[in-house]
Amino acid sequence: MLELLLFAALIVYLGGVWKFWRGFHRTNFSHGRVYLALLWPVFLLSKSYRQNFSRALRG
Repeated sequence: MLELLLFAALIVYLGGVWKFWRGFHRTNFSHGRVYLALLWPVFLLSKSYRQNFSRALRG
């Protein structure tokens, strides 16, 4: 059961990375694409990042 939960968490994480990567051009960010995409769960604590992350996902 634990393996299934870890697998599901990995899928959600990779899905977030992929969606942010593909929608990066919709954000206010100009560089740091790899850094911002890979650390998206940590940056969601920031209101500004959450707004940009939402913009990236709309597409």
